[in-house]
Amino acid sequence: MADAGDVPVPAPAAHGAAGWKADLRARGYRLTPQRELVLAAVEALGHATPEQVYAEVRRQSEAVNLSTVYRTLELLDELGVIRHAHIESRTPTYHSTSGHEHFHLVCHRCGRVLTASADDVTAFAALLAERYDGFALDVGHLTVFGTCPDCADI
Repeated sequence: MADAGDVPVPAPAAHGAAGWKADLRARGYRLTPQRELVLAAVEALGHATPEQVYAEVRRQSEAVNLSTVYRTLELLDELGVIRHAHIESRTPTYHSTSGHEHFHLVCHRCGRVLTASADDVTAFAALLAERYDGFALDVGHLTVFGTCPDCADI
């Protein structure tokens, strides 16, 4: 673990090139080691709550506090580098946008979370747009609750 004042810089994120870095600078924000650590943690964890991201970041550096993690998650979400979804509770879960766009299937019995391709709701999104005057479905925030195959057999 690094000293409290020493924040290691992770390897560049697997996110789509340096676009987010340029966007960050264009909006007047600095690219800090703390911000890179938070993004690296989100990418490593897949889907994670702010507290899980904080725990992962703290494994790398004790110099990052929870409020920094929250502010960084909000900023990266605003920039479109990560997205949040409300999967199991009121606490948001963050994930990188570097992969395919997806939505979440949550089993209301066991809590299992599956990811489904955004392509699976293309027809539904078109239907909503047609029926509701151009309503645009935000697939990244879509969570569908139901019963997973394992629980359906119970």
